[in-house]
Amino acid sequence: MKKSLCLNGRNEIGRSVVKSLDDYFRHLDGEPPHGVYDMVIGQVERVLLTTMLERSNGNQSHAADMLGLNRNTLRAKLAKHKLI
Repeated sequence: MKKSLCLNGRNEIGRSVVKSLDDYFRHLDGEPPHGVYDMVIGQVERVLLTTMLERSNGNQSHAADMLGLNRNTLRAKLAKHKLI
């Protein structure tokens, strides 16, 4: 029995993740899912970081502030995703 997930009607990001996960599971072709959490978090984090850097015109301090992160934490995440 499939549980339904109630999302806030204005949560476009949440709906996008649900749609992407539905597509992922639909295309597994019988293979068992593995590492879904790391896959989703990694992809979302990378897009989030690049978007904030673009919006801050490459200013890491401003991007970190928008994200609510310490600049050093942002730099570590950028390095992890090979964005710097």
